[in-house]
This record gives sequence, structure tokens and C-alpha cells, in this order.
Amino acid sequence: MSVDAKNNTSTKLEVLMDIKDISLSFGGLKALQNVNLKIQKSEILAIIGPNGAGKSSMLNVISGIYIPQKGEVEWKGKLRKKIAPHDIARMGIARTFQNIALFRGMSALENILTGRNILMKRNLFLEALYLGMGRKQEEEHRQKAEEIIDFLEIQSIRKTPVARLPYGLQKRVELGRALALEPELLLLDEPMAGMNVEEKEDMCRFILDVNEQFGTTIVLIEHDMGVVMDISDRVAVLGYGIKIADGTPDEVRSEQKVIDAYLGAGWWIGGFL
Repeated sequence: MSVDAKNNTSTKLEVLMDIKDISLSFGGLKALQNVNLKIQKSEILAIIGPNGAGKSSMLNVISGIYIPQKGEVEWKGKLRKKIAPHDIARMGIARTFQNIALFRGMSALENILTGRNILMKRNLFLEALYLGMGRKQEEEHRQKAEEIIDFLEIQSIRKTPVARLPYGLQKRVELGRALALEPELLLLDEPMAGMNVEEKEDMCRFILDVNEQFGTTIVLIEHDMGVVMDISDRVAVLGYGIKIADGTPDEVRSEQKVIDAYLGAGWWIGGFL
């Protein structure tokens, strides 16, 4: 299904996260200034902007890593206060990182299994003896990991240490680890960075499949405007910590403030469209 088809057939979506009047500073540096942003259930939302626009800061606010000095974040209609990372994971929020953060000595399968950790009910005695519920639980989690491996088409490298994998496959394993949490909200920090054209096409396909098959809400930061305009339902644009546009790809494409924030009217030309 194309993005345009999704937009034409969709009804008003439920707000999963409501970011209200957020301001974030680091000393004298204002990373975000009075930003409002709604994340709607089951959409693909891209956050774009020039370098230093505040994109990563916004993603870190969404994921609970940064606590803003001003504003509120509501999750499913309830105010979210300061919260530990493991509690963010329990809420169903998972993310990947701009710089790959895998356990390099572990296999692809083992890395993906670590994403199931928060879902495991601990009983050290049963786990130590590998008996009863402990054995059943491990088998169930391993089966889930194998399903993700099949979904991402990485069966051939499932037992390979990730340090030996090419960059594109490492990115795919990192996506698999995030999916292992069975997230309701998936945050992707430059998922296409460093990839060649073929690898980008594969990653785009997997992102769309995750959204369409699992109904996962996705927020991504990405510099490749061709990718952003092709797969996103909605695009939010930041410039120097201020939100300057928010709408469909076609709406944002024609917004003069967005054009001015980049390289002028020709910024869409030469591979961006």
C-alpha cells in the first residue's frame, strides 16, 4: 500500500503521545523552544531539519532520556513524569540509535534476544535448572526472536557475531532487537545513515511492513529526503529548535519556511525527489 493510499483511506487517528510546549536547554544553548507535537497511533512520522535543528533532542525527549525544563509529555492521555529507561521499555517504547549499539561479540540471534529481556518473568531457580516454566519461557522468547529473523530475512546470519557483519546487516539486526520488545512506539534515529541504495530500499520496505503488518507507530529522524517523502504519513520540520512545519509530505514540500531552512528552492532537486 502506498503512503498516498494510506492517507486517503485513513480516518482521524488516536493521539498516542502529546508533546506540549516543550523547551529544552543545555546551559545557554536552546535545543528546543516551545515545541508542540502530536504522535498519532499507527502513523509514520518523520522529524527533519538541518544539522543542529533539535531533531535528536526531540527524539530523546520522546524516549524519556531528556527531561525538558518546560512543557509536558502525555502518553495515552496521561501525564508522563520523570521515568527510568526500563519503565519506558515497559510502556512499549523502543528505539534504534544513529551509532549502532549492538553487543558486537554476540550473534544476531543473541542480540535480538536481548530485546526480549524486559518481557521475561524472572525465576532464577527455574532458569538455573532449565525446568518447567523457565524452559518454556526461554523457548517462547527464542521462537519470537526467530520470527523476527524470518521477517527481516536474516536467517543466513542468525548465528554470526555482529562484529563480522556488514554495516547494512548490523542496522537490520538493531531493528530486530527493537522489534523484539514488541513496541507500540518505535523510534528510529537515522535508520538509513551510511547505507547504499539497495540497503536503503530494503530498510524502507521493512519499516513500511512493520507499520502496516503490526500497526506499530513509527517516529524517525532521517536526512534522506527521498526516503522521508516516500514512506512518511506526516513530516514535522524543526529549525533551530523551533517547529516550523507539520503536515503531509506534499504540504511540507511546498512550505516556504521549510525551503528557506534548507538550501533554497533547489534543495529538492538532485536525488531528493
